[in-house]
Amino acid sequence: MPLNTYTSKRTFLGRLPNGADLYESIAKICLDEDIKVGRVTAIGAVKKATVAYYDQHRKRYGTLKFKKALEIVSCIGNVSLKEGKPFAHVHILLTDDKGRAFGGHLMPGTPVFACELFIEELEGKALDRKFDEKTGLAIWTKDSMIV
Repeated sequence: MPLNTYTSKRTFLGRLPNGADLYESIAKICLDEDIKVGRVTAIGAVKKATVAYYDQHRKRYGTLKFKKALEIVSCIGNVSLKEGKPFAHVHILLTDDKGRAFGGHLMPGTPVFACELFIEELEGKALDRKFDEKTGLAIWTKDSMIV
């Protein structure tokens, strides 16, 4: 099966204001700019964080809340379509003042202290997320598989 290929269309680069919700800001930009496929990266720090993890056996998400300042070591994700609308799927890795790392799916409830955000819109075939019975997740459809 051939790989999907993409080219860079537009790039959004900027700083989020102190106190802005990291996930909600990313999601709003993607929706407002009608980004159908893209990638997301961010660096900076957050005042507190909410992340989720997926329990593969129970097929449901659990939530973790960190009520302290944390550094964003890595924040990466992608943009595709879910129910016909732009959807940001973002993971984040955070560290505390002792260097301990915490991470998971970025969720609303993560206000930034300072954050530099990069969203690259790609041009090419849109990727759709649909419910997958085997995983219990809304994942890219079979026509986006590469093997």
